[in-house]
Amino acid sequence: MRRRIFGWAWPLALLGLAAQPTAAEDAPTRDTAVASLDALLEPVRARHDVPALTAIVISSRGTLARGTVGVRKRGAPTKVGADDLWHLGSCTKTMTATLIGRLVDQKKLRFDLTLGEAFPKLAKTMHADWKAVTLDLLLRNRSGMPADLGRDGLWGRLYAHQGAPREARRLLAATALTWKPRTKPGTAYEYSNAGFAIAGHVAETVLDTPYEALLVDVLLKPLGATPAGFGPPGPGGVTQPWGHRFTPAGRPPVDPATLGADNPPAITPAGRVHMTMDAWAHFVRLHLRGARPGKDTLLLKRETLQRLQSPRPKEDYAMGWVRLQRPWAGGPVLMHNGSNTMWFAVTWVAPKKDLAILVACNQGGGPGDKATDAATAACLRWWQGPAGRQAIERLR
Repeated sequence: MRRRIFGWAWPLALLGLAAQPTAAEDAPTRDTAVASLDALLEPVRARHDVPALTAIVISSRGTLARGTVGVRKRGAPTKVGADDLWHLGSCTKTMTATLIGRLVDQKKLRFDLTLGEAFPKLAKTMHADWKAVTLDLLLRNRSGMPADLGRDGLWGRLYAHQGAPREARRLLAATALTWKPRTKPGTAYEYSNAGFAIAGHVAETVLDTPYEALLVDVLLKPLGATPAGFGPPGPGGVTQPWGHRFTPAGRPPVDPATLGADNPPAITPAGRVHMTMDAWAHFVRLHLRGARPGKDTLLLKRETLQRLQSPRPKEDYAMGWVRLQRPWAGGPVLMHNGSNTMWFAVTWVAPKKDLAILVACNQGGGPGDKATDAATAACLRWWQGPAGRQAIERLR
């Protein structure tokens, strides 16, 4: 059975694969000696009939291989490029949690900061059960915040909102926090975009700086994890990949300039980041390095990274990461995937193997899920084979 953590299946193709026999944060570089995965990815793309597919395989030392195949828009000739931008969906959640960890390290936030403390102006309207909810609970999806924001017409109001994203998140918080929590805070897991959106709003409220600026300036730029942006990439023509829906009538492209090309900006901290694969790899490498023994300098304290990566006992969702066991990884793996129904992205991190695989696709629904699953499995087989071993040796 395919277990689902947040409405999108995380890949299980890897279950059948058997295992085979640093310095300060690095800035983005393009190594021409990096192995190409294009020949590996193209059959996967064609088999699942997705417009484009991209993948990158990294270690704590650098990039082992990358590939990008297909077209930016179904029916159009423009091919995707190595520097194109890809929508990461809920993989954004890991970034939001990491941003908050960075701000905790800087003593600007606390994991035990409560909503009552963060939003004193909402105290009169906030349901009493929310006042003691902490950032830690929001980031672990244990706050009692619901998955569905349809109540009181909130979801439609967020789409219709004409103000700044920060103001939209204030609307989300001011409305949702009047509701009684779905479960007693701290007692149950429920995957919630709203919980992460409110966590991002806590950060921007306390620091009086929009979440988007905090993410870029406090986290992504210091990691070299740019270029990056928010919402669907490339409005104004086929200048970047377009997302594609999966419907009974077909797989139509979605113009990024249209309103329905992404979720509303209010939930950006939960799932609206786009970036290049190289930029994403620089972010993921922080967590790969933080999960491995070492004394090298990291952007976050090692104990903070390990807190972000560690679920509570008998659970598997940490803070923006799912922690699982896989035989091929020789121990625990970290993973997350994401989709706004028009894109699909997934990353797997295997610290004991010094390996991370990142895959993205500009097709949503079942085809995007299956294509990224199959591409992940193919990348793992490549890494286990002679070409992978040669790439590892090149970085030593």
